[in-house]
Amino acid sequence: MAPPSSRRSSGFSKKAQYSVFTGYLLAGLGALLGLGLLALSLWQPAALGPLRGGTQDVVTTIGEGPAAVRSTGGTVWDTISAYFQAGSQNAALREEVELARIRLAEAAAVAQENERLKSLVALAESEIEPIAVARLVGSTSTSSRRFAYIAKGRRDGIEVGMPVRSARGVVGRVLEVARGSSRILLLTDSESVLPVRRSTDETVAFAEGRGDGLVRIRLINLGLNPLEIGDVFVTSGAGGYYRPGVAVAILTEKTPDGGMARLVAAPSATDFVSIEPIYVPAAVNASDARPEEPISEAEGVD
Repeated sequence: MAPPSSRRSSGFSKKAQYSVFTGYLLAGLGALLGLGLLALSLWQPAALGPLRGGTQDVVTTIGEGPAAVRSTGGTVWDTISAYFQAGSQNAALREEVELARIRLAEAAAVAQENERLKSLVALAESEIEPIAVARLVGSTSTSSRRFAYIAKGRRDGIEVGMPVRSARGVVGRVLEVARGSSRILLLTDSESVLPVRRSTDETVAFAEGRGDGLVRIRLINLGLNPLEIGDVFVTSGAGGYYRPGVAVAILTEKTPDGGMARLVAAPSATDFVSIEPIYVPAAVNASDARPEEPISEAEGVD
């Protein structure tokens, strides 16, 4: 009798042989099935349409999950990346905004400088040749008195009473003169009174300073107030000093006897001013120029 170990080895070999034979058989059947399906697809392609459709449905259904995972993962990653990049992007945007703001400020400064230079040219090219053109050095800002100062004085030909104006309109008149400087009485001073008229007609009034940056327009002829908000008042030339037709103020509020007005040439916004000769009305000039006629003895007898 053979040893037990030999029997176990023989039985094990038969089982392995059956497994190998079964594998070859299934492989052959699979190959034949593949060749059959290939021949069928070449001979009748439409016959495998349902099979391809079913397979496609199964594959598509299975592939939706990974596709959703990839999409969600991409979205989450984009969100995380955008979060970490937002800081640098915001810093860059803030820097661009700051640079744009600086450029705008520079452009505004250039425009303001151009306007100042144009005003200075307009002062030098006015109808009446000015005595001097000077920078408004400073002005008072307390109490009801309003004065300004310029670095031009007696040596420059300036005299007390000369009108002072900017390119926009009247600023005031010379109150005191030193050798190299002058003090200007502004129109807003509480002691300043200027004869004016409405630019559209002969409605005359007085522009009286209030000491608060505004002037009071007080009509000479009392009665029905004909003024309207926005009326422009100019110098009338009455009383001398200021030549007629120079802008003074714009009415902002009506009162029973006139109104309140803001200056066209606000001293706080005035850089350069011109000092002009004292205006003398033509009638006064004519009377002064005409020589006095001697009185005859016959005319002097009663």
